[in-house]
Amino acid sequence: MPDPSGPAPDATPTAWRIALPHTTAAVPIARALVRTALADIDAPADSDTAELLTAELVANAVEHTAGEAPIELVVELLATGCQVEVHDGSPLPPGDLSSPQAAAVPDPWQEHGRGLLLIRTLSSACGHRPTAHGKAVWFTLRGRPG
Repeated sequence: MPDPSGPAPDATPTAWRIALPHTTAAVPIARALVRTALADIDAPADSDTAELLTAELVANAVEHTAGEAPIELVVELLATGCQVEVHDGSPLPPGDLSSPQAAAVPDPWQEHGRGLLLIRTLSSACGHRPTAHGKAVWFTLRGRPG
């Protein structure tokens, strides 16, 4: 009989923390990791949206932070969906994730500038916070409708 105070022998992890290279190669790796994490346990969150928003966070971390220190991806499964964080070494905020009115409207002719808009629009919550070594930028997705 399993120890009731410890994890069940077949317990599925509810959080993953993975170091990624500080290169553009981290983007498809992060997408695959999120897709796998959510599929392996049939998570309630939409994996396509989670992949897209994760790719935006990782691409921003690679593009807007200096140095070669790894970027950290944290995926946490929640009873109501999932939360994804990307940690990088820059203490500078990523822009305004909380207020669509405060953000500039992206230029439709430019390739860049829509990442934070996508994150604000498609997530149920998002933001950033300082960490001991820089910052974490995060989003939360609610579960799929039943």
